[in-house]
Amino acid sequence: MIINGVRTVVRSAGPADEREAVVFVHGNPGSSADWEPLLSVAGMRAVAWDAPGFGQADKPDDFPQTVDAHAAFIGAALNALGIERAHLVLHDFGGPWGLAWAASAPERLASVTLMNTGLLLGYRWHWLARLWRTRGAGELFMATTTRPGFRMLVRRGNPRGLPADFVDAMYDDFDAGTRRAVLRLYRSYDDPAGDAERLAVALREVDVPALVLWGRHDPYLSHTLALRQREVFPTARCVVLPESGHWPYADDPGRVAHELRAFLRSARPAPFARA
Repeated sequence: MIINGVRTVVRSAGPADEREAVVFVHGNPGSSADWEPLLSVAGMRAVAWDAPGFGQADKPDDFPQTVDAHAAFIGAALNALGIERAHLVLHDFGGPWGLAWAASAPERLASVTLMNTGLLLGYRWHWLARLWRTRGAGELFMATTTRPGFRMLVRRGNPRGLPADFVDAMYDDFDAGTRRAVLRLYRSYDDPAGDAERLAVALREVDVPALVLWGRHDPYLSHTLALRQREVFPTARCVVLPESGHWPYADDPGRVAHELRAFLRSARPAPFARA
């Protein structure tokens, strides 16, 4: 798929002509490959792509690494794929990107699943983000990060452990272009808490089903943020996974698949209702 000159990888499952689909949006670091095991769980059309600057997507230096630019890319990608209504499944930075798009097109949002992400109300940057936002220090970190160091970093806060092939795939995608994109992205996002408050105003008017899945041991986004999503999505089902970290779909795939499947079945209108 090519969107506004950016070529990216698209993964999909289910009938390609359905206008309603589950749309998976990865975070940092990550790619659409993160979602491959979950694409068929939905029981309907499902898609995922690599965001500009990540995975196997083009990594042009002139793509604005901002929340608004990624939100606009989501909208353009949905249009290109012929998707009119989206059941968003979001992780990490995919949360701000996806929710910003949802606030701009609320009539196209069918439901939302938030995995260790969401409206980051009252949030302050974690230590690694502060390092990436610091000029010089961020560049030094990126230049000196090796595969063993990356493995040690992502192992933190994951008591169940992460599959070795999952971690290695993330590192393989964490090339020079992605490292530059990450620094630009974090440095463009000065006030996540303030942005969350602004988005919350718009999204409180959108009455859609919501599921929140959060690893209790996430060292970057505290599990205390999970229940705060009900300040915006009051009927949300909130599940804090007691032995999971920042990537629950990787360290507890069975539970995540079970919760997502059940939620999407309840969130999707019956065929007669759609007709």
